Amino acid sequence: MKRLVTYFSASGVTRKAAEELAAVAKADIHEIKPAEPYTREDLDWRNKKSRSSLEMQNEASRPALDGAIPDLSEYDTVYIGFPIWWGVAPRVVNTFIENSDLKDKDLIVFATSGGSGLEYAVNDLRKRYPGLNIRSGRLVKGKVTEDMA
Repeated sequence: MKRLVTYFSASGVTRKAAEELAAVAKADIHEIKPAEPYTREDLDWRNKKSRSSLEMQNEASRPALDGAIPDLSEYDTVYIGFPIWWGVAPRVVNTFIENSDLKDKDLIVFATSGGSGLEYAVNDLRKRYPGLNIRSGRLVKGKVTEDMA
């Protein structure tokens, strides 16, 4: 069984968790990168006109990706990690999911958050993508341990 850890990280926190998870799970790793990187101003959730706020207010928003999506055919398990924004996955994660062949894969969601829980974000993804096998992983707070893999 081959595993891939995919992740989006705006500030580096989720990147660190993804790298630790990839090491523990003995998985390959792929960063989900937006074509236009987020600036500090873009990430200001207090500003209703910031890029992240505008994207999250628009459920149809799908920021373009930088680079190609990897060939997922050789993977059985794909971890998808992200910082929780407004209770759910950032829209760039939706772009990745909608442009990837994830059918018949075990998708394990992990996330980082300053306050939100994981289940609402997982349930939102299940609702959006009912044909995918989306499982809840962990909200990562601190070091990734083997039981998370």
